[in-house]
Order: sequence, then structure tokens, then C-alpha cells
Amino acid sequence: MKIIYIGFGGFLGAVVRYVIARFFNQFVVSFPLGTFVVNVVGSLILGFFLYAVNFGKTVSPNFRDFLAIGFIGAFTTMSTFAYESFRLFETKEFFYFSLNVFITIFSCLTAIFIGREIALIITTTK
Repeated sequence: MKIIYIGFGGFLGAVVRYVIARFFNQFVVSFPLGTFVVNVVGSLILGFFLYAVNFGKTVSPNFRDFLAIGFIGAFTTMSTFAYESFRLFETKEFFYFSLNVFITIFSCLTAIFIGREIALIITTTK
């Protein structure tokens, strides 16, 4: 049953990633904005969810697997981020390469922190 929850989450995460990335990529041709948005949003959701669980929110193991492993695992796109960054470097787009690497890593770490803070507020407020 665990595999089904993870697989269904993965299916939904991949579809949502495709839709969001396609939407944002139409606005900027020279920068992988869709991948950036997906990675930051995925980091925010994962940070919130896992810290909410750490701070005492009870969720079923099946839902945790569905969301954290399945949905977020398929939704975030680290391998795509790495490939797109390498392509920017390879094509000598050094400004966009540096921008992509810096803002993606910084923003995703910040999103994890924000998710943690939201989870802390929600789990300690009764």
C-alpha cells in the first residue's frame, strides 16, 4: 500500500510540476524560471510539512509518504536545476548560471526556514 501512496503522490507532483514550470517559463526565455519557482515552492511545502510533524502535528504515515516522498519528490526538480545550470555554464551564460545557482539555493533554504517558522507558529498556537 505504501508504494501506491508514494506512486500516486509522485504522479500528481510530476503533473503539477509540469503545469507550473510551463506556465512560468513562458515569461522568461533565457532563464529557467519555472524550475526555480517549483524548487522554492517545493522547499516551502516540504519545510512546513516536515517541521509541522516534528513540532507535534500528527499525520498518518501514508499521508507523510504520499506528500514528502511522492508528491514533493516528483514536484521538485533538482536534477533539472543541475542540468539547466550546467547548460547555462556550457553556453557561456555565466551571469544567468551564477544567478540561477545562487538564487535557487538561497531561496530554497529560505523557503525551508519560512516553512519551519509557519509550522512552529501553527503547532504552538492552540
